[in-house]
Amino acid sequence: MVNMIRSPLSDEYEPMNDPYYRSGLALIHHLAYGGHGDRIAPGVLSLLAPVLRRDGLVVELGCGSGALTRHLVGAGHRVLATDASPAFVELGAKTVPGARFELLTLPDDPIPDADAIVAAGHVFNYLPDPHTVDQALVAVAGALRPGGVMVVDLLTAVGAPEPGEPSTHARVEDEWAMMVTVSRTAPDRLVRRITTFVESEGRWDRDDEIHENLLTDSGRLPGLFDPDSYRVTVSDDLGGSPLPEGMVGLVVVRENTTEG
Repeated sequence: MVNMIRSPLSDEYEPMNDPYYRSGLALIHHLAYGGHGDRIAPGVLSLLAPVLRRDGLVVELGCGSGALTRHLVGAGHRVLATDASPAFVELGAKTVPGARFELLTLPDDPIPDADAIVAAGHVFNYLPDPHTVDQALVAVAGALRPGGVMVVDLLTAVGAPEPGEPSTHARVEDEWAMMVTVSRTAPDRLVRRITTFVESEGRWDRDDEIHENLLTDSGRLPGLFDPDSYRVTVSDDLGGSPLPEGMVGLVVVRENTTEG
């Protein structure tokens, strides 16, 4: 996918091949849209508490600028926070100095062995097709140590706009503005076209991103995992913390055995 960026001093557009959440959108998300991590943090922490040793490692996928990360660190966990966006990794390292931040892109980059793996903000829905999502979920669960837990949220078709009925909303603040058009281009595809403006040294820097999300069939999730090796729960909350409409929580616990 090729996104476009325009210089504030020119009307010429040039292709951008950088990851999602480049500097402008990452900053706006950091300033105004970190509430999801705050809302689900109590439930996530309650799910991690029974399985984490005192020195256990939590790997966070799609950490953003650290909204959930700071709660994990605040609870005393050792956290490796990862994201595919360099801008998010840079912001997170400044925002949550108690965690280690690194670049990591699913599905190709290896996941270190961990006592818990968390992903908030429908990280897996950015993968291109159902097969890749399935493979990534199973591979990530495979990085759990015996007794470990994977806690993720996923976007489904519930509440998504009907195909051919796009919706647009905008928000304007003193130092930034954003316009988002959401459309469902196929039964299992949601596309957000995002234009951002960020004030910088007396000028407005514009960027355009296109985010394509695969909508998950939540009924398929339990069947991905070997029932002899994993216990799987799919629900509309995470540890009692409600999720927004259209999202489901997936909790996968690896059995405390030396095999599987």
